Amino acid sequence: MDGVIGFFEQLGPNIEILGARMPQILEGVQVTVLAAAFGGLLALVISFVFGIAQTVKLGAVRIIARIFVEFFRGTSLVVQLFWLAFVLPQLPYPFGWQLAPLAIGVLALGLNYGAYGAEVVRGSIGSVPKGQYEALSALSLSPVRGMFRVIIPQAWALMIPSLSNLWIQLLKGSAIVSTVLLYDLYFRVEQVRDQTGTWFAFLFALVAYYLVAWVIVIIMNALEVRAKHKIGRGPALSDSLGTLLRPPGGKNVARGAMV
Repeated sequence: MDGVIGFFEQLGPNIEILGARMPQILEGVQVTVLAAAFGGLLALVISFVFGIAQTVKLGAVRIIARIFVEFFRGTSLVVQLFWLAFVLPQLPYPFGWQLAPLAIGVLALGLNYGAYGAEVVRGSIGSVPKGQYEALSALSLSPVRGMFRVIIPQAWALMIPSLSNLWIQLLKGSAIVSTVLLYDLYFRVEQVRDQTGTWFAFLFALVAYYLVAWVIVIIMNALEVRAKHKIGRGPALSDSLGTLLRPPGGKNVARGAMV
């Protein structure tokens, strides 16, 4: 209650402080966007590599992929960050790497959320009807070619909603990277809170995170519409542009088109 009273009593000075710190806060937004974008791309690559690896016939590959997934799903993202930031540089050559804070954040986010994404990829591949696998034999397609020409396009349409949720979770999880001195949005806003003693700066952070998440939703909705149209299960992207701007939490456009 004291924080609310203090906010209104010091409204003018607090807004002045926020305005003075706005360049630094916008730099923090940029760092957060970079961490979420590159972390998301790395997570996507890891998701496909280890998700597909868990479906191959070679047992050794499946075991290695499973160990990787369970390790990074079963350990804390905070611990992974600290390990990359403070333990990795202490290892003997050639394993002791000193990484930049942004690289540490991207790597930790990519590894952690990529492990979760690998399960999404594996489950989506397993959800493709068995008849599609039988068609590969009928068409005399090799397992690799059949996987990428027939199975993956159908599984991709299935996995996009779950990958979209993971990307948004990654964005929100990126606030943790401030623990390794990465000057992201959360770090900059926390500085303003320390200076003003009130919570008002976090209102800006809420709006900023929401807007970035909205952009992610638009991108993933567009990818889902395009993926389903390519396999004949929905309208073309040009016919769905008006519904792609639904905010986070709104009805998924591609699923709605299927009803």
